[in-house]
Amino acid sequence: MNHKKEVKQVLPHYDFFLKNRKGVSGVVTVVILVALVMTSVAIVWTVVNNMVEDKLGEAESCFGNFEKITLNNRYTCYNSSSNETMFSINVGDIVVDEVIVLVYEGGATNSYTITDTITTIPNLENYTGGTSIILPDKNAGLTYIAKDYTSSPDYIEIVPVLNGKQCDVADRIPKIESCS
Repeated sequence: MNHKKEVKQVLPHYDFFLKNRKGVSGVVTVVILVALVMTSVAIVWTVVNNMVEDKLGEAESCFGNFEKITLNNRYTCYNSSSNETMFSINVGDIVVDEVIVLVYEGGATNSYTITDTITTIPNLENYTGGTSIILPDKNAGLTYIAKDYTSSPDYIEIVPVLNGKQCDVADRIPKIESCS
């Protein structure tokens, strides 16, 4: 009988270890689930954060610069005797890669891309008559003459390109006056 008493004494210790094992596996399961959730959140955050930063970087180059690139209404007009449209671009305190000028006339659109390097653009001249076209420098303005228009354009828009990113329309003149 002495032997049975020893077994009885061992069994309570055995039950204690079994109960603790069940508790430990629950804790381990919770820790693993928490680690998986944290890892998933970190991966999703990294992907979303990179996408948002890319989009912000693109928008940042255009944001707040629209009033710095304008059409000068005073020097924008249509000359019916020579079928020419004059437009003037002013650049403020900003560095511009290029400006796309869109001239809408009777349902058709003519576009001129004026860059910061001297180029020749068909049917476009400087106001002084030269065919070497360049974008105005910082804090300056230039006037251009677009040829071969049969009527006054409906409107003119300019779209700047800043840091390699094309922005939205920066300025628009809806009614082109006569140059008289």
